[in-house]
Amino acid sequence: MMVVGAAIAAAFAVTGCAPQGYDGGDYGNAAEPAAENVAATAGPEADPAATSDPAAQADPNATEGPGDPNAAPELSDDEATNSLTGSKVARMGKVVVNDEGFVLYRFDNDGNNPAKSNCAGDCAETWPPALTNDGKPKLKGVDSKLVGTVTRADGSKQLTLKGWPLYTYIGDKKPGNWKGQNVNGTWFVIQPDGAKNLTCLPKISKPVAPPANDSAGDGAGSSDDSGTGSDYSY
Repeated sequence: MMVVGAAIAAAFAVTGCAPQGYDGGDYGNAAEPAAENVAATAGPEADPAATSDPAAQADPNATEGPGDPNAAPELSDDEATNSLTGSKVARMGKVVVNDEGFVLYRFDNDGNNPAKSNCAGDCAETWPPALTNDGKPKLKGVDSKLVGTVTRADGSKQLTLKGWPLYTYIGDKKPGNWKGQNVNGTWFVIQPDGAKNLTCLPKISKPVAPPANDSAGDGAGSSDDSGTGSDYSY
């Protein structure tokens, strides 16, 4: 273990993002808090004018119409990302964290002009999108002019920063972790200005496997749990 640890530490020394002897197998554990986390607050109630039923828009006394059958369901506070906070974590520097202090990422295979998310299915299981009901998270250290939304294929809305869709990573087990940095050479910690944070650039790694689908009887979701499978494109 000492030999392996020394080799990893040597690899990190090239980028200067880890102290000598640091256990590279656990890189991303912040040695300091991920700054002050903004408490999650419930978003404002939905605007009745936003309903897709024209009659309901015209009549203030009308009850809620059936709406778009393909529209995504309203998110609970636990499911939605209610705040974006510019913060700093050890060895990485500037990051953006969500309500719970988890670091957010951007994906090179997405688009930002216009915004487009290309992470769905197993990808979205491994990299949960930062979803929103109203596109108005509470901000601290993040310019509101850079914050927007993109509508995903399932109709849900995902927060964007300078056009880049935002995600967390299931490999990050604690607030302040950034183990998703440089995964597949396409995932990077995002800074408050929307740029990639390249302060620390570990060796390209494979993502952790998506959660197993216990309800599937055909073995779906039971692929290589080590996160080293060669078929991962995300």
